[in-house]
Amino acid sequence: MRPLRPVGRAHRARLEQLTRATGLFREEEVATAVELLDESLAGDDDYQFVGAFEDDQLVGYACWGPTPGTAATSDLYWIVVDRSRQGAGVGSELLGEVERRLTAEGRRLVVVETSSRADYTATRKFYEARGYTRAATIPGYYAPGDDLVIYTKDLTPGDLARTAP
Repeated sequence: MRPLRPVGRAHRARLEQLTRATGLFREEEVATAVELLDESLAGDDDYQFVGAFEDDQLVGYACWGPTPGTAATSDLYWIVVDRSRQGAGVGSELLGEVERRLTAEGRRLVVVETSSRADYTATRKFYEARGYTRAATIPGYYAPGDDLVIYTKDLTPGDLARTAP
């Protein structure tokens, strides 16, 4: 297990570098990841970050936050892992930590949005192998031929379809 701890100002450049180096994200998406970190560091509770570290170097991070207008649903915005460490359990450790924190906060549902592109096949398999269910697909959402794929995971015991009393 790698140490998991908050991502701070000192890790901003490394977070940007890691995000860009995956080769999956457009420049505007890389800028968004950095912007969300800046907002989190400025006190915005809508974005939470946790990082995985090896020898005090950030090797991966996750970002999540509450979904506005919902009853205890959260969005998982990012899991990014250093390319040289992908497949070594870093992403699983980060996802497990996010899920533990959300459960401790009484959050009940996690929503993940990702791409249908072929270069995201490993990403989709990652979530499916960890109990996430493909809930919806919106054709052409990101671009022609690049669908939005939405995954969800129930963090509560019992049935999400239960109606409130």
